[in-house]
Amino acid sequence: MDLKILLPYKIYADIKNVDRIVAETNEGFFGLLPQRLDCVASLVPGIFMYETDKGEIHYIAIDEGVLVKAGTEVLVSVRNAIGGTDIGQLHNSIKKEYIKLDDNERSVRSVMAKIESEIIYNLQKFNKR
Repeated sequence: MDLKILLPYKIYADIKNVDRIVAETNEGFFGLLPQRLDCVASLVPGIFMYETDKGEIHYIAIDEGVLVKAGTEVLVSVRNAIGGTDIGQLHNSIKKEYIKLDDNERSVRSVMAKIESEIIYNLQKFNKR
């Protein structure tokens, strides 16, 4: 199979000769082999695994998205992905990424609170006229 992992802003990976894929949906984990019928699946955040024809197993932490299998082509479109071959290193990478996201989210919320308070202040000034 040919696997292509797409992010909103780039192609994350384009892998040829994939022997099997394991993904997670709301209903649980499922596997894809080259002979499987075409399908579409909604993916949940979790670990996505694929094995190449050389026997190498790769793990990718993915955010929610969609998987489409059509013939020998498998397209996976997700919001975010972090890859690795070692599951332990992947765990550490995910923790760092979430810490960074939390910091960014806090700063966005702070800016939004300032904007909201400025809008309310200006509306109150406008109403007093």
